[in-house]
Amino acid sequence: MKLRSLAIAVAMTGASAGLLLVSSIDNTAQAQETFEWKMVTSWPKNFPGVGQGPERLAELVNEMSDGRLTIEVFGAGQLVPGFEVFDAVAEGTAELGHSASYYWKGKAPAAQFFAAVPFGMNAQEMNAWLHYGGGMELWNELYDDFGVDVLVAGASGVQMGGWYNKEINSVADLDGLKMRMPGLGGEVMNRMGVAIVNMPGGEIFTSLQSGAIDATEWIGPYNDLAFGLHQAADYYYYPGWHEPTVMFEAIINEEAFAELPADLQAILKAAVRDINADVLDEYTARNNDALETLINEHDVELRRLPDDVLAQAQEHSADVVAELAESSELAGRIHESYRAFQDKVVNYHTISEQAYYNARNPDEATSN
Repeated sequence: MKLRSLAIAVAMTGASAGLLLVSSIDNTAQAQETFEWKMVTSWPKNFPGVGQGPERLAELVNEMSDGRLTIEVFGAGQLVPGFEVFDAVAEGTAELGHSASYYWKGKAPAAQFFAAVPFGMNAQEMNAWLHYGGGMELWNELYDDFGVDVLVAGASGVQMGGWYNKEINSVADLDGLKMRMPGLGGEVMNRMGVAIVNMPGGEIFTSLQSGAIDATEWIGPYNDLAFGLHQAADYYYYPGWHEPTVMFEAIINEEAFAELPADLQAILKAAVRDINADVLDEYTARNNDALETLINEHDVELRRLPDDVLAQAQEHSADVVAELAESSELAGRIHESYRAFQDKVVNYHTISEQAYYNARNPDEATSN
């Protein structure tokens, strides 16, 4: 009996060891499996700031995964046009996309809330809402029907008011202008008499130079200098009321993401979160140097938008945003969440950020 029990114990131990060995082999094989992804973007390849963010994301993912997940980045027009990034990811042409959600207003109008809201929250406030105020959950709910997930992947910070081929001294000077301005800001300008033309960034310079458009906004001095917009327009206006920031997005094909092992999923998420901060840091670091170059070396005329333009823009913005909120049940919930968070953060920022800026720059606070 003792010998029989010993034999059974030995057999069971051997079986367990075998199972452990098979499990170990399976885990090792999974750990060594490699994935090759494509990322399409709405930006010119390697364009400063917004275009280099995706490149750094790909490098970071490759490094963090030890080459198990590699991402080939395609600029606008290299694999698909800049305005077809969302469809390319949803259809599986590419596993990943980098863009701005207001480009998809024809598919999901409420997506505009997650890019830029005129006179709305800035980058710091938007990041807080998205990560700690329920914004990301609503954004992903909005994209559920398209088979994609989304992560916030960068921010421009407060943008400039735009480039114009004529002086803007009042609202009347806007009437009849042809201008490139996407999203909710474009709809506001349309109600102020401006004919809005939508086009990807790579087409802006030639359109402005040729007279196909009379004015444009892009991002800010760092990117505007890189595009050479100062060679096509004389007047550079601020502030960027229409885009207190643009939040860029990483669009991820759901099926492709589900195929990744858990550790690669975590690596991708962590890398996107890193790039989200890095893009904004770069804009903050580069914009003023670029602005000084535009003014001092290229004789660009920096102008503040007239008070009546800003006042009318704010009035129309309230109507445009309210109408968007009424467009669907989900749009209403997104708007309610956005406004509730903005109200809270503005209350605090009035006595913190804004009060500090006023104390640091008292002369400008009183003049404006």
